Amino acid sequence: MDTYTKINQLATALEPTMIETRRDLHKHAESGWYEMRTSSIIARALADLGYEVLTGRQVCDSAYRMGLPSPNELKEHFALALSQGAVPEFMTEDIKDGFTGVIGILSCGEGPVAALRFDIDALGGVETEDTDHKPNQEKFSSVNYGIMHACGHDGHTAIGLAVAAILMEFKEVLHGTVKLIFQPAEEGVKGGKSIVEHGHLDNVDFFLSGHIYSEKDAPGYDVITGTVGPLATCKYDITYHGKASHAGTAPQLGKNALLAAVAAVQELMAIPRYPGGTSLVNVGKLISGTARNVIPDEAFMEVEVRGDSQEILEYMKENALRIIQAAAQLQDCTADIAVAGEAEPLKSDEAFAKEIAGMLEAHLPAVRVSPSFQFRNPGSEDASFMMNRVQSHGGKAVYMRFLTELKTGVHERRYDFNEAVMKKAAAIYAAAVYHLLKQEA
Repeated sequence: MDTYTKINQLATALEPTMIETRRDLHKHAESGWYEMRTSSIIARALADLGYEVLTGRQVCDSAYRMGLPSPNELKEHFALALSQGAVPEFMTEDIKDGFTGVIGILSCGEGPVAALRFDIDALGGVETEDTDHKPNQEKFSSVNYGIMHACGHDGHTAIGLAVAAILMEFKEVLHGTVKLIFQPAEEGVKGGKSIVEHGHLDNVDFFLSGHIYSEKDAPGYDVITGTVGPLATCKYDITYHGKASHAGTAPQLGKNALLAAVAAVQELMAIPRYPGGTSLVNVGKLISGTARNVIPDEAFMEVEVRGDSQEILEYMKENALRIIQAAAQLQDCTADIAVAGEAEPLKSDEAFAKEIAGMLEAHLPAVRVSPSFQFRNPGSEDASFMMNRVQSHGGKAVYMRFLTELKTGVHERRYDFNEAVMKKAAAIYAAAVYHLLKQEA
């Protein structure tokens, strides 16, 4: 029996464990920088397998974490995570400060370095209570109200841990190093850059990541080995500061922060679009005011801009920031601007995507491989920072799509996926690493 067949058999044998892990993580969903219980479970599993384990400040550069919760919010969640079964050994002071995420390193002597990235966070959303929703039927819907795994990252984490177990079985025939990166705060693209700036991708020769997506993207296939096109993006949290006053007796003494924000919203949505490429802007949240007879002294809004390229993104950023500041000046207010998330464009190496596809067709014939090697990917993705860093020094990188039945689109209350996709994804990742690092190569 050849190694690829054994990899496939191990992935199948690990399917019950993947399902159990995925459902446990789904039930105890944690959003970006709150993934304390999740990180402790990952760290425990990797340590038990024999990996070198990096946690806390070893994973993320503190200067590049974006969109952080407040210290009090992190402290409260630390206590909740412990009460929900977090592994005490890995619930450190770093974790309490929101330094989530884990990296497992498998060193197998001289040779190339392969890195695999798995995102681990949930996102805001109230999971449906519908009785036909499988997580409700099987009693693994989220117990953390307002947070749910509506994008499949619980599955990605379970896949990553299965890959870790499979690779450990074949470490004697590998040469080189494997880095398994379990990334926090992908939603809102808040966490990837902090891992890159810590230097973890600087010596990587091969980078692979991917996402569970709908089978409708490529009917009849299980995987697309290369994607292109997630938009570059920048997310802003804007706080306008004015001066409160009574709206009836002394409106002239007030400085209306809400009017500044409303003026900004109107002009932001009217930014002329960049010719020759996609350019997007959205104001998704606006909060202001305390009562109908009070001039609002503060307004908060969440804004994002996106572009097909870094050039287009810079155009959108420049216009957005100019408008935000000008709107403040119109009402004699000030504006605090915080970057809450960022991502770059990404493009899979087509030759590398074809190489992986050829390997799968030759050695895992049960996996149906799409002939598309540059599938157009919507949205934004902060694996882009990792891919671009690897490609910048001559390494190869791909972002794959693992195709399965989805109950709804991503980020919806009824989101769920067919768990059979996990064993296929685990086999694909493990086979790719073996192909790249096997000793006879």
